[in-house]
Amino acid sequence: MTERAESVESVEQLASAWRGIVLDRGDGADVRDLPGIAVRWADSRFVFWNCVTLTEPDTDAELTAQRLAQAADIMRAKRHPGFLWLFEDLLGDAARATLERTVGRAGFAYAFSGSGMAGDLLPFPEPGHPDLTFTRVTDEERLGAFADLNAGAYGFAPEDVREGLLGSTFWKSGAHAWIGLRAGTPVTCAAAVEVDGRLFVALVATDPQWQHRGYGEAVTRKVLYEAHRVTGLTRAVLHATPAGAPVYERIGFRPNSPVHFYALKD
Repeated sequence: MTERAESVESVEQLASAWRGIVLDRGDGADVRDLPGIAVRWADSRFVFWNCVTLTEPDTDAELTAQRLAQAADIMRAKRHPGFLWLFEDLLGDAARATLERTVGRAGFAYAFSGSGMAGDLLPFPEPGHPDLTFTRVTDEERLGAFADLNAGAYGFAPEDVREGLLGSTFWKSGAHAWIGLRAGTPVTCAAAVEVDGRLFVALVATDPQWQHRGYGEAVTRKVLYEAHRVTGLTRAVLHATPAGAPVYERIGFRPNSPVHFYALKD
């Protein structure tokens, strides 16, 4: 698969995965495919579930500016904040060259960046870690622990992440969500979702006091192994933070498009 094709795959996987995630939250969900824009907005206190992304490849500077202005208008109409996800490799050269100025004029402020990653990884042997035992998320107690690990790892308020996850049937049965426990205490977690013939990996998190011990890599491998065992799928996609990217490269993922996250200016 070419680099451009992987970038298109990356944004399509986001749009497809977030469709199910957002619809899972019920009332208030806004799932629309507009020309050049995918709206995936749960209007949740968990800001990560509120997403708008541009979807057209090779957009020029003028069209990119129009799409960004429309995206900002959509986000301003919402009750809770969220992020614009912008896949850099989908933009034309002129749009990339003027991106910083264009997003500012549309009313966005830069939040953080990451990268799309993908790979034909599976199958591989059942993974493990000498410190950890693994358990699948199948009930509210484990889902609460899964939420709290993500809150601690990414700096979200625990009550906001719990609002975005608790009560969900999807995360307890539709997704392959697992927790790694050290001496019975949840310390790391990850999930994989079957999306359009691929495994989409999300919500990988490790308690900050237990980071840099290989726990994140171990639980990600566990999730991929278990999801492959059930689905038979061999290709996986994710979106990585700069800190997570080296972990995923060790598993076999390779980076494609840079992804920039923007919030509305105050």
